[in-house]
Amino acid sequence: MSLNGAPVAPPEFQIYNSYVIDPQYARYFTIAWTSTLAAFTLLNAPNLIRSVRRRRLPSYKGLWENLHGYQPVQPSEEKQGDPPPPPRTTPLQQMHTMVASMVQPISLRCLPRMRVDFGQMILLVGITVAAILCLTQAAQLKSNANRAGFMALSLLTPTFLFASKNSPAALLLGKGYEKLNWVHRWSGRLLFLMATIHGSLWINNRIRNGQDNLLRTGLKEREGQAAYGLLCMIVLLSLRPVRVYAYQFFYAFHVLGYVAFFIMICYHTPYAEPWIYPPIAFWGLDLLLRLVRFRIKDAYATAVDQQMTIVRIPDIQGGWLAGQHVRLRVFFNGRPFESHPLTILNADPATTTLPASTGITLGVRAVGDWSRALNRLATDQGADGRLTVMVDGPYGGLTFDLGDFESVLLVAGGSGATFTVGALDDIVGRVVRHRRAKGEKTRVIKFVWFVRSYGTSLIGADKPFWGNDRVYAGCISWFAPILAQLAETCHGASLSISFHFYVTCLCNPDELLPIRNSTIEESKPDIESLLAPLLGRDEEKGEGIATLGGIAVAASGPESLICQARNAVAKVGPSAARRVGGVQIHTELFAL
Repeated sequence: MSLNGAPVAPPEFQIYNSYVIDPQYARYFTIAWTSTLAAFTLLNAPNLIRSVRRRRLPSYKGLWENLHGYQPVQPSEEKQGDPPPPPRTTPLQQMHTMVASMVQPISLRCLPRMRVDFGQMILLVGITVAAILCLTQAAQLKSNANRAGFMALSLLTPTFLFASKNSPAALLLGKGYEKLNWVHRWSGRLLFLMATIHGSLWINNRIRNGQDNLLRTGLKEREGQAAYGLLCMIVLLSLRPVRVYAYQFFYAFHVLGYVAFFIMICYHTPYAEPWIYPPIAFWGLDLLLRLVRFRIKDAYATAVDQQMTIVRIPDIQGGWLAGQHVRLRVFFNGRPFESHPLTILNADPATTTLPASTGITLGVRAVGDWSRALNRLATDQGADGRLTVMVDGPYGGLTFDLGDFESVLLVAGGSGATFTVGALDDIVGRVVRHRRAKGEKTRVIKFVWFVRSYGTSLIGADKPFWGNDRVYAGCISWFAPILAQLAETCHGASLSISFHFYVTCLCNPDELLPIRNSTIEESKPDIESLLAPLLGRDEEKGEGIATLGGIAVAASGPESLICQARNAVAKVGPSAARRVGGVQIHTELFAL
């Protein structure tokens, strides 16, 4: 007989204690997803280190004013003595290029009408499998469904971590919140699934045991039903049609619904309290940083035509990076609570080479009630009309530095050009004006824009939106003066830029400002053929570009364009990618 302690009953005779065993599996799931996050953070470490060294990390302080003024520098500075880019590539960068070249052919591929690529799908499947394993291992779900409830609680933290606009995960992974939102949506769906399993199995248990009256009279049961009802409403009102056609209503109910859900879940079970503290902390941090970033400024809106409005905020002089966006509220027509994401279409005054660029410039495509109302207001007020706006941001931005690549392909569809124009302005300023001060490698830039029409007749306006004496109508003419100025800036410098416009209608191209090194075609080539010359595939035709410093692809626009760009990069084989120094892609989806 053993004297080492109290006797222990055999496992088959032990009573299942769900409040001890089930939280352990919820913690196992938490360890699984946090370990995955740590692994991807480690993979992003080279980019993060380079961003810290170059001081190009996204700022959590928000936008700021320059009290010392700004004087543009003539572009000829760079031509006087352009120091060569650093030729060396670190072993860490070589390893990163090798891994990316092997993974991208699978991970980047996507199917039409799908918001996620194969790499994201693999992660989603992995998250789902991990959750199901933690739900079912050594569980007695029929007699006690608490395991599913604890799993639902464990999913609250990733749901909120990947939802907040100022998420620590966004900094660690080098991606904007909008690039991580798919994890938030899937975590929320898994949370809803676990809550459904938890509730339905307990209801079945009560009915089988003849305790169905508790479903109507039991306090714990009624609180659980109320919490689940709130969760159902949150999920139903988060569907894409609601987000597209009633975004403000969706957002308001999303916030208020989760507050009510947290309250009800804590009434339902005291075991929920430890699990709601991290989500509340992430949410509180997000609100605090957004309060710090809010700016109320005067702005000037100019209607370029009936489809595009240019908003200028001259008082803001810095605090953003190329490709970032802000959320803008315009106090007009009783719409103070509507905020809309708008991409900043110029580099900061310390970087840009545009002669009349001060502050932030935003392009607003007139496609909805708010943007059309703003366009009408700008038309009625004229270029001197002043508006009061609230700016929140900046957010998002490129997931890599264009200056790390010798060749850059910028592809835009429609109003997605606001992103590529801003990125182009930034890299031109860093190479030409600042003379590659931070080791920028970029030598070749190919700017591609898919639009519906090249130009139409001139429209009347008292003042231009970008320091030119003419205002143009038509899609390309929205930003034609900017592109023409950037092309002139690079003429004779060590940076070669070519512009390629693909249109469905050459309405009246003679009315537009000529752009150096530009071509116009009534066609729609696939992005794979646009990428081929940069890979050196057309060298026998004299179109190939020899490059060993890597290729960056940045695409912005509708879903079809984004999917095509991802597939084009995915088709670059590992050997071809390593031969050119690696190929990376960043995409900006212009849709809800």
